[in-house]
Amino acid sequence: MDFLLIFGTLLALMLTGMWVQLAIAFSAILYLFVDGGFAGLKALGFVSWGAAESFTLTAIPMFTLMAEILLESGLGDRVYRGMSRVVRLLPGGLLQTNIAACAVFAAVCGGSAPTAAAIGTVALPQLGSRNYDRKLSAGSLAAGATLGILIPPSITMIIYGTFTETSVAQLFMAGIGPGIVLTLFYMLYILMRALADPAVAPRENEPLSRAELKGVLADILPFICLIGGIMGSIYLGLATPTEAGAAGACMAIIIARIWGRFDGRVFLTAAGKTVRLSGSILFVVFAAMLFAYATARAGLGEDLVEYLTELNLTRMQFLILVFVLYSILGCFMEGLGMMVITVPLFFPILETLGIDPIWFGVMVVIMIELGQLTPPLGVILFVVRAIWPTGTLEEVILGVVPFYLLIILALVCFTVAPDLVLWLPSHMFAH
Repeated sequence: MDFLLIFGTLLALMLTGMWVQLAIAFSAILYLFVDGGFAGLKALGFVSWGAAESFTLTAIPMFTLMAEILLESGLGDRVYRGMSRVVRLLPGGLLQTNIAACAVFAAVCGGSAPTAAAIGTVALPQLGSRNYDRKLSAGSLAAGATLGILIPPSITMIIYGTFTETSVAQLFMAGIGPGIVLTLFYMLYILMRALADPAVAPRENEPLSRAELKGVLADILPFICLIGGIMGSIYLGLATPTEAGAAGACMAIIIARIWGRFDGRVFLTAAGKTVRLSGSILFVVFAAMLFAYATARAGLGEDLVEYLTELNLTRMQFLILVFVLYSILGCFMEGLGMMVITVPLFFPILETLGIDPIWFGVMVVIMIELGQLTPPLGVILFVVRAIWPTGTLEEVILGVVPFYLLIILALVCFTVAPDLVLWLPSHMFAH
């Protein structure tokens, strides 16, 4: 009955169109009131303080500010231009650029939607004018954008680390290997499609001139330095993720001032968007803390652990169960909401099944990637459609299907070979 009250209320409110964070908070408060009356609401103050005073969460506005400065200064154009010169000779041409540019921009952006918006507004007009396959163009852009929550720094990983009290630095390092693997999967698929059917991507054969090579370095080198500075400082133990985010925001200002458009108006616009986005994310965290407290008070976590223990589920069966659940939730819920509802319930089971929490965190992020590409609510599908005036949602969905299957293949690979995820974080602390 406790389960039906909490999750039934949550599902009913979401189906009415209520914002996810409000639906989560209201269902939690309703259960606390039904269970303990007004006395049950006395814990709201402590839960609110616990959600707000986390040092780990201060990394979110730092990385958000860094991303917004890069977006507002127009540096997404330079990333795409530079990467197009590097990979244009590969079969697939600018489709390869979609993936490579998204991977680079994701590494300094931390989110999928901003990556899709920044790269897509530059890429889609060029792809259309050069007669690239429309569905593959949209699919490669949408799939590449999802790398934003996997390749560090990742806001999703920061929130997972906060809920599970796992190391955000280790999560960041664990995301690098899978991010590279998925990028290679995408690029290899485009290469094979272009070789099998040259009509999907016109071949470009002009070699890089010396002047173009200098232009490539000018376009890409600032981002490489920014990525190296952030991840290098974390890897070497010189900075926490929060400190690295603050340093990254300062470096973004310098890069934008030298290579992009940066003035007081750009900074105020970026700061305003940072406040709004950070406030929205942190409100989800606050609502999730209430939800986690309500489910803990109801004993749902212990009951779920006991129930799954009685079922004698194997590690693989549990992972399949989680995958099916995320696939269903992804049809009508955005990724952050999926994570904050499910992780507090599933996390206590990991130790029983011998599942590494860092590895599981990366797998959750990848499954959230699937959710962002799953109709009817996949947020990246709508972002790509919104910035593509001549495209349709049907074309975007059909273009995403092969990349969706590639993500599933990657999940299988990381399950069979967990060292692809855990090698780098384990060696980071070995030093």
